[in-house]
Amino acid sequence: MKVDQKGHTVTIKDTQGDVNAFLEKVTQQFKTFEKQNIIIDLSANAAITEKDLKAFLPLSKLHKKTKKSFVIVATDLDFNAISDKLAVVPSLLEAHDIIEMEEIERDLGF
Repeated sequence: MKVDQKGHTVTIKDTQGDVNAFLEKVTQQFKTFEKQNIIIDLSANAAITEKDLKAFLPLSKLHKKTKKSFVIVATDLDFNAISDKLAVVPSLLEAHDIIEMEEIERDLGF
């Protein structure tokens, strides 16, 4: 697990390729990141499935209650098949764009 912090956003990258172990580590260390926007970078794992992503849903809901963004970066997926409750994008640039838009929405009171 590699953690990179820029401003009010932390990017957590899976370096092992084991989604379940990675999710467990992130969940255990959630308190460390709860006051920041989170990007979960799974782009290095080509074998990721929609089922793997759905495992992040409880953590995403918990984080959104703190009025912060939770975005997952994953490639080679059918993005239409993914639950609209999860923010999943194909690149880090798009993840930062989503966070920026959500920050503006929160500032405007949406």
